[in-house]
Amino acid sequence: MEPVTVIPCLDIKEGRVVKGVHFVDLVDAGDPVEAARAYAEGGADEIAFLDITATVEKRRTMFDVLQRVTAAVDVPVAVGGGIRTLADIERALDSGASSVSISSAAWRDRDMVKEAVERFASERVIIAIDADENNKMPSGREVFVDGGRSATGDDAREFAVTMARLGVGRILPTSKAADGVRRGYDLKLTRAIADATGLPVIASGGAGELEHFYDAVVEGRARAVLAASVFHFGVFTIRQVKEYLEGRGIPVNL
Repeated sequence: MEPVTVIPCLDIKEGRVVKGVHFVDLVDAGDPVEAARAYAEGGADEIAFLDITATVEKRRTMFDVLQRVTAAVDVPVAVGGGIRTLADIERALDSGASSVSISSAAWRDRDMVKEAVERFASERVIIAIDADENNKMPSGREVFVDGGRSATGDDAREFAVTMARLGVGRILPTSKAADGVRRGYDLKLTRAIADATGLPVIASGGAGELEHFYDAVVEGRARAVLAASVFHFGVFTIRQVKEYLEGRGIPVNL
């Protein structure tokens, strides 16, 4: 088993790190450059930089803020939010990102996803899937776009399989219901996508206890665990998470 990676997530709004519950009720959580530097020094394997209002506001990612973050750290940075075109991806990579996370645009323009994989390589393309519970869906989870605001009528697992067939490198599913409440990841969602696609899945949304990270790997079959509020507000450090996982037999990079 390859080492599980631990990824702190910087949700960015108006140039600041924020964190909310169910994608709303946002509170300030600090300066992104300072936060990124602290996480890199604290053992982060990768940092996620998500401009959470870019898509809704119909603008591009804050590439200037991204560039300051990537210049301040020596770990990979995955960027998402407002990535809609091949030119956006190219600019993100030129700004120092190691990969891009595409969500709403992936659902709306699947040809663009295929072209992105062909042009930039699969390992640079992550598909982020915001999902919420819907028992009418085959997997019980429906894809949402526009920052979790708009239902699509598509099943989350089936959409992930479609993206896998286009050659993307990783899938990042986030449960709208679990986001920010610290009651654990949506293991049903995470495992369904991992089993159906065979791709590395990044568990996201809901971590609140150290055991939640373990459950994401063992029950959810995630290859990476992403969290925001527990790191931003000092509930756990990245090292604590890694030491806990290692203590329970999960390989990590200490």
